[in-house]
Amino acid sequence: MSTLFLRTLREDPADAEVPSHRLLVRAGYIRRTAPGGYTYLPLGWRVLRKIEAIIRDEMDAMGAQEVHFPALLPKEPYDKSNRWTEYGDDVFRLQDRKGADYMLGPTHEEFFTLLVKDLYSSYKDLPLWLYQIQTKFRDEQRPRAGLLRGREFVMKDSYSFDIDNAGLDRSYAAHRDAYIRIFDRLGLDYVIVSALSGAMGGSKSEEFLTPAEVGEDTYVRCTTCDYAANVEALRTLVPPAIPYDTVEGPPAAHVEDTPDTPTIETLVGLANARADLRRDDRQWGAADTLKNVVVKLRLPDGKTELLAIGLPGDREVDQKRLEAVVLPATVEPFTDEDFASHPGLVRGYIGPAALGAEKPAGVRYLLDPRVVEGTRWITGANEPGRHVFDLVAGRDFTGDGTIEAASVREGDPCPNDDGGTLVTARGIEMGHIFQLGRKYAEAFDLKVLDENGKQQVVTMGSYGIGPSRAIAAIAEATLDDIGLCWPRAVAPVDVHLVATGKDDTVFDAAQLLADDLVAQGLDVLYDDRRGVSPGVKFKDAELLGMPTVVVVGRSLADGTIEVRDRRTGEREDVPVAEAAATVVAAVRS
Repeated sequence: MSTLFLRTLREDPADAEVPSHRLLVRAGYIRRTAPGGYTYLPLGWRVLRKIEAIIRDEMDAMGAQEVHFPALLPKEPYDKSNRWTEYGDDVFRLQDRKGADYMLGPTHEEFFTLLVKDLYSSYKDLPLWLYQIQTKFRDEQRPRAGLLRGREFVMKDSYSFDIDNAGLDRSYAAHRDAYIRIFDRLGLDYVIVSALSGAMGGSKSEEFLTPAEVGEDTYVRCTTCDYAANVEALRTLVPPAIPYDTVEGPPAAHVEDTPDTPTIETLVGLANARADLRRDDRQWGAADTLKNVVVKLRLPDGKTELLAIGLPGDREVDQKRLEAVVLPATVEPFTDEDFASHPGLVRGYIGPAALGAEKPAGVRYLLDPRVVEGTRWITGANEPGRHVFDLVAGRDFTGDGTIEAASVREGDPCPNDDGGTLVTARGIEMGHIFQLGRKYAEAFDLKVLDENGKQQVVTMGSYGIGPSRAIAAIAEATLDDIGLCWPRAVAPVDVHLVATGKDDTVFDAAQLLADDLVAQGLDVLYDDRRGVSPGVKFKDAELLGMPTVVVVGRSLADGTIEVRDRRTGEREDVPVAEAAATVVAAVRS
């Protein structure tokens, strides 16, 4: 400790928003270099290398082979896959001195594909699994939470190459099993949930999430079956269509004055209070109102489209769900200026009539899946202070399609339709696996000869883990009120040895014990600082969070040394002669 490049802090850094960020900075594991960019100090670098070693161990054991690409990548392959444009503002683009365009790599599908195309041409070469652990770059709009969301981060990305879909299924399953072993060894609790592929493309997709209140991902789990999904990938249980009699009912749609109804609740209250507006089967509810929300979609080429979303009035548009389903476009609000330039849309009173055949040019009208044929609605009449009642889906209006963008609530029915309901939780995305299929192979003409001598397009999978994010996720899951508390598998060292007092005898005994532990293969951080109070040393030991803390101090006069378990708080005084064996046994148990 007297020579370790380390300064612990007693106060939280001003820019830290989550516990792991505060403690990793205070304990001297990382230091902020720029927004979303961090320097790893010696202890932080040790944790990262241990996480990477576990990942390498499991990837190598499954038969994957490690390669390494540059981070500075040319534009042309991204043009060919169309992702130079599709990435929008989320990446770093630059030019060299000759004016050639480059990107700081956010991911490497294109380049793995080109590498395999360059070297392989036969089905006999497949299956092939390649991976790398490398720094990636994304221009996050709001880099926050330390290592949980940065602009520069370490990522393990691997890719599988197979001759057919059956091979892809086997590769996907092998990577999934390897990920389970990796996260088990990292000591992380996790759930595997269905997910969207997003800008990556592809079909089957799953995320590995570790539950955490600070997580940016919301996921749902069923109370009765094994269904689990990121909310962005949740598919609404669609109710059955409701038959309606075109002659006897429901009543024809009619427009009514609805003064003093600024909210859904006041509108529903008016509908149930007036005899001429009441339903004959039950009362109106908030879920019987149809709100229509208009947004702008900014396309990668800079053009904009208008999107109107019709959904039940008891739901809101979930921004993250909407953003996920409209990728690669981004979502922008429909402003006062936009309403002024589209006088056919009346704020607060937009109804399907304004979004039907006579809707403004370029507006798509997509409906929540719950708006099925035969459902009966109250909605805007596109006139201030007026609403349409008894508007029936299919009879009086239709949309251009459906969209999954409504908020998800506790108690929503499970899509498996097994009678179960959904509960929600938050989590940190630790891994994501995709069945890419043939998207990139077709873009780059990656083909091999099959056993019949015919050219076949290769099918691919993509599999990512964030080692740098894992540091923060593990810290979040294990920290306590006094500091970090690392699982043994990723702790910077095995033992934090503390010598307290002023007596040379204490420091000599501590040095002998440190040498003995190192000789037996343990990593030891020895607090040999002279003139530092025991209280400061103990505070630092608690903050740094090594799993085993050994104290050589006053009890040495009685022939004992104290061994502490940082995770459980248990303490044991052991004879000096047995101290090394006791510590080694604790570390290797």
